[in-house]
Amino acid sequence: MPVKRRSVIPEQHVKLFRNGRNQAVRIPREFELPGNEAIMRREGKRLIIGPAPPKSLLAVLDKLSPIQEKFPTIAELATEPVDL
Repeated sequence: MPVKRRSVIPEQHVKLFRNGRNQAVRIPREFELPGNEAIMRREGKRLIIGPAPPKSLLAVLDKLSPIQEKFPTIAELATEPVDL
């Protein structure tokens, strides 16, 4: 089975700049990541930036605030016969 190779883009020197109190780097188009979030970690003196994994439905629901309004009382409706 052939090995799938990832395309390798040569490294580039980039400029660092300040964005308020944060240090930032402009990511060149060739290095763009999908989406609008990334994961960053430090390994020794290196910063490793990679795409953030998609959030699960549970993770999204966990960040929602509780519903404050009460659910209305619903009168019980007579069920109609269903032919299966």
